[in-house]
Amino acid sequence: MDKILILYGSYGGGHKSAANAIKKHIEENYEEFNVTAVDCIEYISKIINKITTGAYNQMAKKAPWAWKRVYFGSEKGFLSKISNGMNKLMAKKLYHLIEEENPNIIVSTHPFATQMVGRLKRKGKINCKVSTIMTDFEIHSQWLQESEYIDNYFVAQTGMKESMVKLGIDSSKIYVTGIPMSERFLENFDRKEILREFELEDNKKTVLFFGGGEMGLGKDRTCEILKTLVESFENIQVVAISGRNEVMQDAFQEIVANSNSSNRVKILDYTQKVPELMSISSLVITKPGGLTTTESLASGLPMIIINPIPGQEEQNAEFLEKSKVGIWLQKNDDIKKVLETVILNDELLEQMRKNTNKFAKKTSTKDICEIILKK
Repeated sequence: MDKILILYGSYGGGHKSAANAIKKHIEENYEEFNVTAVDCIEYISKIINKITTGAYNQMAKKAPWAWKRVYFGSEKGFLSKISNGMNKLMAKKLYHLIEEENPNIIVSTHPFATQMVGRLKRKGKINCKVSTIMTDFEIHSQWLQESEYIDNYFVAQTGMKESMVKLGIDSSKIYVTGIPMSERFLENFDRKEILREFELEDNKKTVLFFGGGEMGLGKDRTCEILKTLVESFENIQVVAISGRNEVMQDAFQEIVANSNSSNRVKILDYTQKVPELMSISSLVITKPGGLTTTESLASGLPMIIINPIPGQEEQNAEFLEKSKVGIWLQKNDDIKKVLETVILNDELLEQMRKNTNKFAKKTSTKDICEIILKK
């Protein structure tokens, strides 16, 4: 039986979600393959993983300016050398896992894993097929290290492929498939049943509002946006998801209680019914992580973008605005004015919805697996 090893990192949720989507599809559709998914940094060192993921979370939450410097600094110069040097050392440890698993195919959803595996292949330590899945809407040079030894790249949009080709990467091994996501977004849901389950009305626009989850980014700004939605738009209904963030959830509940709006604002902490909720929504307000962006595009949802993490998420926000599928509500913007521009303009909403069709990759997970597993 052929073996597949999927390597991811836990810096944000998108890399792991992409890995899990690929793993699930292979397990359900390809009996001839044995598939294992591993957090490669956790495997190499639990201490390094705890320190680096903790540093990422804290910088993104409390010092986004610092993360921005790290993100762009790691493309070249001193920080790039440190990053590449660390990955050389860690590749030696990762080799033990690859020896043990002895995979025919390695799939990477994180640039660190791509660098380590590419280096091992260049050194002649391994000789299996290697595929990399990028999990944002713009490229970063860390993904492209050792590119000569990567067999396939899977990217979210055509502009990424064009940029990579300009950097000298063979176009024949770059596939514009989109980012892997749960195949539940392919299901057809009963609209009336979902509205009934969440006690929503059929004759009102539904706005799906993501409050930042565990990261709790921009809490005051996020609460101000929700308060404006509740107080200034009485003819819409809102599903606000706070995630596993009790502080954010309490703040959301207080806004609803003070405005006596529980009949048209539903507060959820954690839900596995995002596909269902997106299917009945007219608009999503969210930070532009790669996974949420992919899911929104696949669901045909216009986006109002809030609180992007500097670096990769700001690049995602710029792409969404440029593509006319989203509007970035920036720090100094008038919240009410921006919301009115979108929510009250049915013509604009419809045009943004149509524009999502150019970038929606509903069968991304299936398409990626077919290419990777093609013999």
